[in-house]
Amino acid sequence: MADRYLSLTGTAPGRFLTRRLGLPQPAALHRWSPDRPALDGPVLHLTAGPSSLGLAPVLARTGLTVTTRRPEDTVGDPADGSARSAAVVLDATGVRDVDTLAGVHTALHPVVRSVAPSGRIVVLGAPLDPADHHQSAAQQALEGFTRSLGKEIGGGRTVNLVRLTDAGAAGSTLRFLLSPRSAYVSGQVIDVLAAAGSAPQADAPQADPGRPLAGRTALVTGAARGIGAAVAETLTRDGARVVVLDVPQAEQDARSLADRLGGTALTLDVTAADAGERIAAELPDGLDVLVHNAGVTRDRRLVNMPAERWSSVLDVNLASVLRTTDALLAKGTLRPGGRIVATASIAGLAGNAGQTNYGASKAGIVGLVRSLAPRALAEHGVTVNAVAPGFIETRMTAAIPLFLREAGRRMNSLAQGGLPVDVAETTAWLADPASGAVNGQVVRVCGQSLLGA
Repeated sequence: MADRYLSLTGTAPGRFLTRRLGLPQPAALHRWSPDRPALDGPVLHLTAGPSSLGLAPVLARTGLTVTTRRPEDTVGDPADGSARSAAVVLDATGVRDVDTLAGVHTALHPVVRSVAPSGRIVVLGAPLDPADHHQSAAQQALEGFTRSLGKEIGGGRTVNLVRLTDAGAAGSTLRFLLSPRSAYVSGQVIDVLAAAGSAPQADAPQADPGRPLAGRTALVTGAARGIGAAVAETLTRDGARVVVLDVPQAEQDARSLADRLGGTALTLDVTAADAGERIAAELPDGLDVLVHNAGVTRDRRLVNMPAERWSSVLDVNLASVLRTTDALLAKGTLRPGGRIVATASIAGLAGNAGQTNYGASKAGIVGLVRSLAPRALAEHGVTVNAVAPGFIETRMTAAIPLFLREAGRRMNSLAQGGLPVDVAETTAWLADPASGAVNGQVVRVCGQSLLGA
């Protein structure tokens, strides 16, 4: 269903009216398209505190023009289009105490107004040092700063924090965050760190940067429609051969999508005890990307919820994910360098009335990711991450009563609902072969929801 309020605020009378009434003013987001595949403008590289990160070559591979500014440099008039930056990257990895934390304000205060609409601010931080509580306090402060700035900056701009130790390993993450692909990802804290005893795959120039999944096989569950179909389409765009999996009742849609994408369709019930074994049998040559997207809702307040509504949601959304993942890892179906991306939800992070079953299942996905990620990487060479969608414009959300639907759309920093492609783009970044240092992360795709974010 179209967001008519967003369309209204895109007109001059709509902007005037909403401004006078103090209503939300969402901005049309710049999402990836073949015609506009990159942000419009340069990326400004700033530093707060000392740094030896070696970021310049990594930023150069984003395809954006990189400029730098020192604290003593003057800033142009933001009203002058030539003074605007598409993105700002602040290297704050050297912030170790309250005094050097002041450098964050010094660096960003003069340039925030010059970030273009739908622009990006990415703050780079360091892991917390358990032996230095001053460094830990200062680096943790970056999280509160980033999330607060994301809630005030407006104009379709996003703000995210990346904690890292190696700029090279963060290449795919920076390319994602500094691109239109991350339009609905804001207020997130992403750790890009090497696991103990393992080395992340170093970022390097690719033969075809537009097709990072070329030669790889991906399976997407619940892929016949909605978010799953968008994930299948996006992974195909990035070069993957996609297996479209859905229930037998959706066979026609699954086969139609698979034919259009040049992939294959597989129909089975993911809750079946032998689902993992059947998937493995269909993929004798192995699998590189496993996307757990299948899910159901059976909403009702706990006092009115029969046991069947509880068990059906937990079985589809959580138990089937655990069973099939265990089976595919045990059989070696997921090849080394593989990626598992599961679908959580902000309902599992912040809770939602009438969804105790759904919230429990999605919180369970978070627990799965955090526990399995280090072991799967160490034992199988496979990363495990999750996306946590917020309000996404689908047929399910279109059925929500008007006032609840409008509340869901507006209660985030971008004041609008996301699209299935926003979840798909985030999934594709996590599936990228160059994202090997991104492991155990739960990334909200929610426009920085005002609930739990």
